[in-house]
Amino acid sequence: MASTQAESSPSSSNRKLILAGQIAFLPTGVLTTLLGPMLPILAIHWRLNDTQAGNLFLVQFLAMLVGVQLSGILLARLGFRPAFLSGLLAMAVGIAMVYAGSLWLGLISIAVYGLGLGLMIPTDNLLIAEIASVSEGRSAADAVSLLNFFWGVGAVFCSLMVAWTAAHELLPYFFGAVAIFLILLAMVTRNWSFPAAARSNRPSASWLELAKHPALWLFASVFFLYPGAETAVGGWTGSYVSRIGAAGAALASVMPAFFWSALTVGRALGTAFLRHVPERQVLRAGCAAGAAGIGLMLWSPSLAGVIAGAMITGLSYSTLYPITVARLSQRYGVAARSIGAVMFSLASVGPAVIPWMVGVISHSTGSLRAGLLVPLGATVILLLIHLFEW
Repeated sequence: MASTQAESSPSSSNRKLILAGQIAFLPTGVLTTLLGPMLPILAIHWRLNDTQAGNLFLVQFLAMLVGVQLSGILLARLGFRPAFLSGLLAMAVGIAMVYAGSLWLGLISIAVYGLGLGLMIPTDNLLIAEIASVSEGRSAADAVSLLNFFWGVGAVFCSLMVAWTAAHELLPYFFGAVAIFLILLAMVTRNWSFPAAARSNRPSASWLELAKHPALWLFASVFFLYPGAETAVGGWTGSYVSRIGAAGAALASVMPAFFWSALTVGRALGTAFLRHVPERQVLRAGCAAGAAGIGLMLWSPSLAGVIAGAMITGLSYSTLYPITVARLSQRYGVAARSIGAVMFSLASVGPAVIPWMVGVISHSTGSLRAGLLVPLGATVILLLIHLFEW
């Protein structure tokens, strides 16, 4: 009997952690994508041009870069708990202040919740991948895809709630509710049993050895390009459609919801789809369809075509990131905690640089369509990368 209890306790603890990780990714999806539906609102509120608006992405994701680096240190030395709880609290503080005052206070708030996102996103992804593959006997890609489904639900909820609360002048209350939710989740999980610190058995020179293999550089490229392209499309689609005409302007705040809804549906279906279709085929098809979707969005003469292009892109992108995270965890094992710090750093640099480039090109050319050629090019490069066996 004692043996049975000892065996079931870790399993029960793991199930609780997976549930907590999934719940935590709901507000994580809200905050990661917040600038998309808020961009047209903030551009008016703070009188921003496209370059200045693009700087908001730069602030958020550079702060995320710092958070990712900090998460790597915490995971290696202290385990998952400190990074998980710190991420929740930083996100709560940042979201509570983001619409409370001037541009400078807004930038500070974006940086604070960006720091929290940098702590939470790699921590939660690696936590779920490690538990699923080691303890639960599940496919890591399946588990991470389901986790990122919850992120997608948060992203869709964000777009819809920003549109509704902005129309009813309730934005601060929405942000306050998200902050309270994050604090409550931190309080509930603060004494739970998270996986402890664990060091890889690889020697200290393993980084030099790994750097000799093309796979590491291909992982690095994907972690830079994919999150950057996803953020650029989701972040700028509202502003893009607002310039089509009166009908587009009315849909500006809710437009990102079409993209994130399709991405979320794709991740829900992906948990079953990945059990029957090889991951490599899914990656290639997703990149090809994603490029086609962006092309349709940019060159369609109608608003309906733009919406269709955004949804095709979201559906095509849906499983690319979960598969990449799972492959990283499977290839490098426990070492993924330290390697992941570098990869997730690139996953913060990409969303800082690529959406910012969209704004700069749009401002300099007077055409947001020209700026959005950047995520289209990134998606084409991703397709070329996945044509190789690695």
